[in-house]
Amino acid sequence: GAYTRVWIPDPDEVWRSAEIIKDYKEGDKSLQLKLEDETLYEYPIDLPGSELPFLRNPDILVGQNDLTALSYLHEPAVLHNLKVRFLESNHIYTYCGIVLVAINPYEQLPIYEQDVIYAYSGQNMGDMDPHIFAVAEEAYKQMARDEKNQSIIVSGESGAGKTVSAKYAMRFFATVGGSASETNIEAKVLASSPIVEAIGNAKTTRNDNSSRFGKYIQIGFDKRYHIIGANMRTYLLEKSRVVFQAEDERNYHIFYQLCASSSLPEFKDLGLTCAEDFFYTSQGGDTSIDGVDDADDFEKTRHAFTLLGVKESHQTTIFRIIAAILHLGNLKIQGERDGEVCSVSVGHPHDSFCSLLGVEHSQMQHWLCHCKLVTTAETYVKSMSLHQVVNARNALAKHIYAQLFNWIVQHINKALHTTVKQHSFIGVLDIYGFETFEVNSFEQFCINYANEKLQQQFNSHVFKLEQEEYMKEGIPWTLIDFYDNQPCIDLIEAKLGILDLLDEECKVPKGTDQNWAQKLYDRHAASLHFQKPRMSNTSFIVLHFADKVEYQSEGFLEKNRDTVYEEQINILKASKVKRAADLFQEETDAVPASAVQKRTPRINVRSAKPAFKAANKEHRKTVGHQFRNSLQLLMETLNATTPHYVRCIKPNDEKLPFKFDPKRTVQQLRACGVLETIRISAAGFPSRWSYPDFFNRYRVLMNKRDLSKNDKKQICQTLLENLIKDPDKFQFGRTKIFFRAGQVAYLEKLRADKFRAATIMIQKTVRGWLQRARYQRLRRATLALQRYARGHLARRWVLHLRRTRAAIILQKQYRMLRMRRAFLRVRSATLTIQAFARGMFVRRIYHQMLLEHKATILQKYARGWLARARFRRAQAAAVVLQCHWRRLRARRQLQALRIEARSAQHLKKLNIGMENKVVQLQRKVDEQNKENKLLNEQLSMLTSAHSSEVEKLKKELQQYQQTQQGDGKQLLSLQEETERLRMELERAHGEREVLEDSHGKERDLLRKVYLSVCLSACEFARNTVEENMQMKKELEEERSRYQNLVKEYASLEQRYDNLRNEMTIFKQTPGHRRNPSNQSSLESDSNNPSICTSEIGDTEDVIQQVEEIGMEKAAMDMTLFLKLQKRVRELELERKKLQAQLEKKEQESKKSQARGLTLERQELESENKKLKNELNELRKAIADHATQNNSSNDVQDGYNLLLNQLKSANEELEVRKEEVLILRSQIMKAAQQKESGKNMTEDWGYLNEDGELGLAYQGLKQVARLLEAQLQDQRREHEEEMEALRNQMDLMQEELEKQQQAFLQTLQLSPEIQVEFGLQQEITRLTNENLDLKELLEKLEKNEKKLKKQLKIYMKKVQDFEVERRPHERSMQVAVQRKEKDFQGMLEYYKEDEPLLIRNLITDLKPQAVSATVPCLPAYILYMCIRHADYINDDQKVHSLLTSTINGVKKVLKKHQDDFEMTSFWLANTCRLLHCLKQYSGEEGFMTQNTAKQNEHCLKNFDLTEYRQVLGHLSIQIYQQLINIAEGILQPMIVSAVLENESIQGLSSVKPVGYRKYCSKEGDSSYSLDEMIRQLNTFHSIMCDQGLDPEIIQQVFKQLFYMINAITLNNLLLRKDVCSWSTGMQLRFNISQLEEWLRGKNLQQSGAAQTLEPLIQAAQLLQLKKKTSEDAEAICSLCTSLSTQQIVKILNLYTPVNEFEERVTVAFIRNIQVNLKERNDPPQLLLDFKHMFPVLFPFNPSAITMDSIHLPASLNLDFLNKV
Repeated sequence: GAYTRVWIPDPDEVWRSAEIIKDYKEGDKSLQLKLEDETLYEYPIDLPGSELPFLRNPDILVGQNDLTALSYLHEPAVLHNLKVRFLESNHIYTYCGIVLVAINPYEQLPIYEQDVIYAYSGQNMGDMDPHIFAVAEEAYKQMARDEKNQSIIVSGESGAGKTVSAKYAMRFFATVGGSASETNIEAKVLASSPIVEAIGNAKTTRNDNSSRFGKYIQIGFDKRYHIIGANMRTYLLEKSRVVFQAEDERNYHIFYQLCASSSLPEFKDLGLTCAEDFFYTSQGGDTSIDGVDDADDFEKTRHAFTLLGVKESHQTTIFRIIAAILHLGNLKIQGERDGEVCSVSVGHPHDSFCSLLGVEHSQMQHWLCHCKLVTTAETYVKSMSLHQVVNARNALAKHIYAQLFNWIVQHINKALHTTVKQHSFIGVLDIYGFETFEVNSFEQFCINYANEKLQQQFNSHVFKLEQEEYMKEGIPWTLIDFYDNQPCIDLIEAKLGILDLLDEECKVPKGTDQNWAQKLYDRHAASLHFQKPRMSNTSFIVLHFADKVEYQSEGFLEKNRDTVYEEQINILKASKVKRAADLFQEETDAVPASAVQKRTPRINVRSAKPAFKAANKEHRKTVGHQFRNSLQLLMETLNATTPHYVRCIKPNDEKLPFKFDPKRTVQQLRACGVLETIRISAAGFPSRWSYPDFFNRYRVLMNKRDLSKNDKKQICQTLLENLIKDPDKFQFGRTKIFFRAGQVAYLEKLRADKFRAATIMIQKTVRGWLQRARYQRLRRATLALQRYARGHLARRWVLHLRRTRAAIILQKQYRMLRMRRAFLRVRSATLTIQAFARGMFVRRIYHQMLLEHKATILQKYARGWLARARFRRAQAAAVVLQCHWRRLRARRQLQALRIEARSAQHLKKLNIGMENKVVQLQRKVDEQNKENKLLNEQLSMLTSAHSSEVEKLKKELQQYQQTQQGDGKQLLSLQEETERLRMELERAHGEREVLEDSHGKERDLLRKVYLSVCLSACEFARNTVEENMQMKKELEEERSRYQNLVKEYASLEQRYDNLRNEMTIFKQTPGHRRNPSNQSSLESDSNNPSICTSEIGDTEDVIQQVEEIGMEKAAMDMTLFLKLQKRVRELELERKKLQAQLEKKEQESKKSQARGLTLERQELESENKKLKNELNELRKAIADHATQNNSSNDVQDGYNLLLNQLKSANEELEVRKEEVLILRSQIMKAAQQKESGKNMTEDWGYLNEDGELGLAYQGLKQVARLLEAQLQDQRREHEEEMEALRNQMDLMQEELEKQQQAFLQTLQLSPEIQVEFGLQQEITRLTNENLDLKELLEKLEKNEKKLKKQLKIYMKKVQDFEVERRPHERSMQVAVQRKEKDFQGMLEYYKEDEPLLIRNLITDLKPQAVSATVPCLPAYILYMCIRHADYINDDQKVHSLLTSTINGVKKVLKKHQDDFEMTSFWLANTCRLLHCLKQYSGEEGFMTQNTAKQNEHCLKNFDLTEYRQVLGHLSIQIYQQLINIAEGILQPMIVSAVLENESIQGLSSVKPVGYRKYCSKEGDSSYSLDEMIRQLNTFHSIMCDQGLDPEIIQQVFKQLFYMINAITLNNLLLRKDVCSWSTGMQLRFNISQLEEWLRGKNLQQSGAAQTLEPLIQAAQLLQLKKKTSEDAEAICSLCTSLSTQQIVKILNLYTPVNEFEERVTVAFIRNIQVNLKERNDPPQLLLDFKHMFPVLFPFNPSAITMDSIHLPASLNLDFLNKV
């Protein structure tokens, strides 16, 4: 089991841990212990003074931020806690109630940067890790909250780090409470430190920069808690160090700094050399300090003097006096007569001293060796002994230095003084801690006296706070006995106390240190705090609160008197150096300057009082008296303020980093009152818990019935009454439970036991479950194996059966097959035999049948022939018979007819009707004769006409044949010409092919050369890739610097406005005064942009701006100038490209015209060929008909055919002639255009009536010319291409050579010089380009002036016309309504309506008024107004409108500095207006997505590029204001929501907290993660609703998430209480919620999630295992976004929530540091949460056309007219 652990005293380690291995019983004389090294030890408890050992705290409480959180509060627990924090976690700060204990690490730690100050600013003291900044923030917060002055009291030994702590506290106030005015007072407050350190700090054996005086600096604040001034009081400067330094110590730093800079020309007349040459600077031996450059420090000191307003002449005087002190120390004093008489050697040191101070050499030489004695009767001058002269010289040196010190302090106060009324102040007291050395003198006595007073004040304050806490909580107050050191203070300062007796002894003429010591013995022998040493009669012992100190009385009187001979001072008063003389105009009645709070700063006025006589010397106030008065004044000041205590501890005397000496530490802890604080706390109820924290921590000890109640307070009371039976061990307050010492440890033990029992139960259950799970796994495995084995056997048996059955089937089938084959063989053989047999029989029958059939046929033919022969014979006989019979009958009929014809009757019958027929026939013959005559006449006429026509045709045919012969000749010549042209064409084609071949070869050659050049350049390009990346980074940094400049410019503008407003308030005079803000120009906004038609800047303008505006704005203008230059180059290139395209298009149009004409010619030629063929056919037909005139009908038919064909041919010829004439006119025109009016009629002279041959010839000529022109064009293009390629190759070779030379040169240089060299090259290149562009600029400017003059003339005419037209329009405006379709997207307004437009559209506009309209409606309206002003060409109107718009937006933003919605609204509108000015600028790069309608809405006359830049600046300012507003809203939520919010209930566990935590809990406001996400949703919806560009929204959330990451991580790195496993789990869950939100809003591409990477890795680091080296490697590979310092810091802070967790060992952290040694991480511990990413505004054109926008009536823009 676990043993009880205790602390036992140890001579080496002070306290040692041990375990009780045997139970203690009442009456035991010793305890049986086991030490940590396993050795047994018997601890006696029966000896006198021996008590039971202190109990040790549980491990869970070790390493607490606040010592008062420890359950057992005693010295060993405090010492162990400090040691663990200091050595294991490297935490130098720890709270002990109201005290901050600061252990000097003797190493520079990265915990004092500016970002750490911001991290502590505004935080509760108990929430953050202990730090000097936390104390300073608490003081600042209490001053503002309670309106009470505060003090921070820093004390400790020499070398403990008091001065550094005080310096950091002042730096915190200077940063947080920076002055609002331009006085820069906080810089002056910080500048006082190097001066005071130079003149008041020195190297001692304990500290290289030890403050040898005390100081109290009051920093004054106004009502807004900005620093307005400061005042410094100093205490007890160690003057003896000026003339004496112990071994290994130095004089004040200023002496060594001046000696180190003695070679400077301004210090030649000081006569200084190195510090070793001067007695006052070389007594300690080594005059240098390791790591300190005195000359460099001297420069800082001089700079600080200058910053504080000390004139060069005053500085020179200061350095002369310091040099004079050094020369005074080197005076050679010669003793005579055994040293009774002395003289000063005349020479270098004395002369230098006198000349530097401007005093008489002889007088100073005399009074250095003589003194004046004044009696009642007369005055004597007496020679001094050697010892007295040396003492007098040293006293003079100390006095001069002390006066100089006071003068400098006065001057610092004068520089830090302010006339503004001080509302409150915070004082920082940096005073020496309790000191005890082997030899303690007057200085140690005063220091310890001051510490006694401070300790008394500290004890009373602690006691008062305890009492207030008890009274507030309603706890019965019992008087706690605490150490009161008032008796010790009375011993020192009361009447007839030590100081009183010392002053009395100083007044006695023959007073000595021994007499004074004797008086002390006699007076205070009975005092409890005073003792006399046994072995000495000159020493005395004072029992201070911290320790006993033995003081040697020797030197007390001399140091208390601080005697300086008045004669020497009078000589100095008469110095010729006026400022040196002013130092010694004493005001002895007043307290020294260092102790007076308010003193006139003027010191150069000589005192009006007469010089004091020697007789009055005794009445001067002693050093002890002065110190007591100044200390009393200090205590009054401290008691009137709320004190905050910082106790500095020196961990070792060797100044080694992070080495802990327990003896020295305990000694200081006792001396500085930390243990007394703990004793007072432990005497009452030291442990305090709030009810909710107690409930959350100890709910495991409660039962279910208690937990079901709602009243947590009642539940806690019930639990405690059940657990702790003694009611005195705890008390219930109003909001807290108070416990006696040890009770929390008892509760922790009960809680641990409950957890242990629960753990055992869980382990038992889990082990049983694991065994059951293992058994079930085995059982399942066995069953599975059995099942698979049985299945395997069954499958084998089934396989056997299947194979047997398969074999049988195979046998059956095989046998069947064999039998079947045998049967088939027998069957086929049988069938074959049968077939052959049957065939034989059938063939036999067939042959028989064939024979019979042939016989039958023979018989048939024979019988037929016989039958036919018989029939023919019978037929012939019948015919013969018929013939004979018929002939007989015919003869008989003929005879009968002959007889009948010979009779008359027959003749009569025949002649009846023949007469009528004859008459008719006669008539017919007559008629036919007549017709025949007519026809003969007609025929004769026709034949004559036909013959004449034939003759005519013959003539025509002859003429045509003649012409055809001529045409044949011409055709032959044309064919020859055509053949010749064809030959030329073929030759041209051949030449072209040759040229193409050569061109191809040359092109291949050039391509090879080009490739080789590219390959050689490629290597150079690879080398420059890294440089390009570096340049990109520099560009990004330059962009962020530029945006920071814009931000600073905006803040300066804001500050200027504030100052101007204040000036108007201060300087109110009757009458009207013009306010500069009324002059609405853009001088401060846009560097006087004017409307211009080009984008070319001028270097002379830039130079003029440098002279007028200053270097800062000029730097911005130079970037503008360089952009303009770049734009000029681009425009020039575009102009050249357009010109080349225009020339190409002209050539193509000419070619196309020529091609069109040739095509028409070819068509006409084909038509002519057709006509020729038809004509040939006609000729053939005529020739045929001319030869074949057989009959009149054939001739007539041929004649008709010919007529018809001729008619149609003539008609077609007429049509073709008209076409030929039209074509001829077109060709003539083209020829005239092409050949400049060359006469072409000669080529057409041979054309015949048809014109076909001439056209054909002309067509061939045109084709030939066209081919020749094409060939020439190709040749010319080829030559141009060749020339261009050659030029390109030459340029590339030259460029490559230059780059190679430059690259070789730059390779030999350092990286910084490489960058500079690159920049220089770029600048020279740009300069050359600028010079080239300058000439072009001048030409364009001349042209522009001419155009502007013409434009003004035309504008006047247009304005006159507008003036005439406007009244008519006004009158018609109401009556006539324009139709919407006529709206051209322009809005017209009158100049006098511009302020109304700005007021209604910008100044007084609420975002809600346009929420239901098109997003960014004001921007569209403004653009439409600008477009109209551009349309009417009114540059003044454009300038005025844009200026008023920008000023109006600035005014609105200034008025609504904290309104996110308004700022987002105007960011969206400013960006949209900027996009509109780009989209409709007319530049091709911005018009790619425009529709044809949108292109109509482009600006026509003005180029608003400069205004676009001004709007870009304004957009950056608005974006930064938007980010600041959002950060201001989110910042209070972040820590509470992300780090402290319990998203997973019950995961975190509260630990015991100390005084600081429960004192700072009151009034805390906590936020949940849901509230923060709701706020982010609000931001997102506002920006989306107002039409802000998605890219800008993404950048906003990237910036906000970076701030969330930075603030959360910084807080995590400064808080031990949240560095635990449970917090890591909570933090990871909360981050996942934020990532989910980003995905839900589609913001994954914004980069916001990547900014959370350090926080994610910190959460994972808290959750990872931290034991083995593998764990260390895993941490190093995982935490790539965290720096080494951050990883080590988190591991140092890591705190187990329960005692079952193990702490991170020191060895593991060292392992991590070794693994991360190769990383080059920045030294900063914290992230800069104020860092702002540079913003980019990508071009985002709108799809909305201007004519589709509707103006709502709610905007009151009735005065705008649609155009």
